[in-house]
Order: sequence, then structure tokens, then C-alpha cells
Amino acid sequence: MMAKKIQMQTTGGPSVLTIVDADVRAPRAGEVLLRQDAIGINFVDTMIRQGRYPVPLPAVPGFEAAGMVTEVGPGVDSLSVGDRVAYFFDPGAYATEKVISTSSLIRLPDDISNEVAATFLAKGVTAWMGLRALHDVKPADTVLILGASGSVGSILSRWARSLGADVVGVAGSFSKLDKVARGAHHAFHSQDPDLGDKLRHIAPNGFDVVYDLVGQATSSLAVGHVRDKGVVAAIGAASGQTPSNYSGLAGRGVDVRSGGAPQFVHGRAVKVATDELWQLVRTGVFADLDVARYAFDEIVRVHEDMDDRALDGLPVLMR
Repeated sequence: MMAKKIQMQTTGGPSVLTIVDADVRAPRAGEVLLRQDAIGINFVDTMIRQGRYPVPLPAVPGFEAAGMVTEVGPGVDSLSVGDRVAYFFDPGAYATEKVISTSSLIRLPDDISNEVAATFLAKGVTAWMGLRALHDVKPADTVLILGASGSVGSILSRWARSLGADVVGVAGSFSKLDKVARGAHHAFHSQDPDLGDKLRHIAPNGFDVVYDLVGQATSSLAVGHVRDKGVVAAIGAASGQTPSNYSGLAGRGVDVRSGGAPQFVHGRAVKVATDELWQLVRTGVFADLDVARYAFDEIVRVHEDMDDRALDGLPVLMR
């Protein structure tokens, strides 16, 4: 079967994504050839497509996938043909075959499927970054998650609850309340006129940590409901970059922390994070989360669904 890749010659709407034949070279020293059976779909992919995350064009979007090693380069002894592996931050993931450095790869346990790995890996290590690196969540911490209905927010809320935290999730719309309520102790939507009073009733002195996965649209909630000497973990920027009004929090002793998963999840932290993630998958912490499966040739449709906020689960592209 001829290898395929999804390429964009220009930025814009979902229609800029086109499937083309791909010439795949043999792996060199330190590399393997990976048959990609499942490809993770993330919000940053839409930012690349729209030109909000500039990359040289033409480009193949995507940063994560899982599959099987089909060829190894010279001197590679850490992996063999037939090994199942995944990665969570290596560009050009929208392809059926990919040559990739072994340093980017994570060997998958026997009980973690390629689909599960591609669905949860990038989003899960991002959640781990928030819960372990940006703020080490402890039992009885009060946690406010802004953007709790999104892919990362859904995982983060369930993970925080499993750690014993008191979790409040805020969705962007009333229609997503049920989804948020399944993963949090309290669920609200951002347009509720009484939201501020409800949050103050739960945490009169403010929340120990506020996870802002949205940005500009929710910044006032983060600023208004983090406790003095608390933490705002600014993980996402779906509605704009980190707001300027966060700078005023320093006078209250509030730490504003941000970053991306590759910045915090590297070296030994990769194994620590993924071991914890897979264990939570095994024990069913995320069992209620739906998976939205798309065929490789449905890439335009999945991006349309993301743009329209019409995803019915965590998205994954299947070969």
C-alpha cells in the first residue's frame, strides 16, 4: 500500500488539508520507520492549519501517533521490527508511515492499544504536567478547571478527582454540563449569571489552583477566584494568549505558571508520566469518556467538527 500524508500548502479552513502520496525514505542511524495505525488529533493542529501557530509551508500537521516499527536504521538496538510505540510531540504526524528518531518514541505496554495511546498520550501528559509539574495536586485541594469540557480538561478533571481534590469544572456552554459533571464534583457553565456567587460559595477564600485551558475568555474567572498565594496554571489559549491581567496577581502572591508538555515531560519524567497515565486508563478513571474515531480520509470532517465544537468524544484518526 502506498504511503499517504495529509498536507497543507496554505493556511485556512479544513479544506486546505489534502491527502497526497508520500515517498518515505529508509531510516538512518538512530531512526525507525513507523507504520502509524492511530493518529492523535489536538487543538494545536487547528492552530497550525489556521496559521495561528506558524510553520513553514507546505506542512504536514499533527504531533502524535502510535503504531508498529516496520524497519530500523543502522545501529538501532533499543527497538525491533514489530515493537509497538507512540510519541506525543514530533511534527508531521498526519501520515500513514513516518521515519522518526528513536529518542521521540515510547514503547507501549501490551495492554495499551495503539488507539488508546494516540487518543490519550498528548492530552494525558499535558494533564500530568498541570497536576504534577505546574502544581502538585494534593488531597483536599480545591481545583477550578476552566474549559473542563475540552479534551485536556476532561482528562485533567477526572485525574484531579482521583487524587482526592475537590474539583469544580466550568464548561463553555450549557449543553456540555453533563459531560463536565461526570468528571467533577461541581459543574457550571461560563455564561451562568450566578457563576461568581456559586464559586465563592464552594471556595470562599478562592481556589488553591485554577487551571485555565481557555485564555482571554476566562481570565476574569481565574483572576477573581484563585486564592491569595494560590496558582493559576495557564495551559491553553483557545480564545487568545495568556491575558495581560494575570500580571496583577503577583501582588497577591499568586503564581501564574504555564508551559507545554515537551518543556516539562522529558527524560525520566516521560516514564513517570506515562506509567501513571496508563495505570489510570487501566483502572477506569477515564472509562466514561467517549472516543470519536475518524478514518484517515475523513481528516477534513474532523477539523470541521473541531471548528464547529461538534466533537462527540476525544478525537483519533485511524489508518
